[in-house]
Amino acid sequence: QVQLVESGGGSVQPGGSLRLSCQASGSILSIYLMGWYRQVPGMQRERVAMVDSGGTTSYADSVKGRFTASRDNAKGTVYLQMNNLDFEDTAVYYCNAAGYGNGVENIYWGQGTQVTVSS
Repeated sequence: QVQLVESGGGSVQPGGSLRLSCQASGSILSIYLMGWYRQVPGMQRERVAMVDSGGTTSYADSVKGRFTASRDNAKGTVYLQMNNLDFEDTAVYYCNAAGYGNGVENIYWGQGTQVTVSS
């Protein structure tokens, strides 16, 4: 089992920056993929950025060039540096991890952290 705890959300003006952190605990060596999703009320959860265990990243088109995901495998942490934030980035951001245990893939979620972009 893996537990995920996010931190770093908050309110920021358009053009500002925030850095989200996610700390995994438990069977962190089983994790092969970590990253971030976000969700606006009434909308589907959207994948934002993912990092595999080799450090390869992938991003949603809407955040490319503005957001940077990084990961520390030894510490079981994943980060999301968000720059040049816009109103459309307002959402609850969820940490996500995928790992294997006993030959079964498991998906884990954090509790979410609110990011609000407003003037």
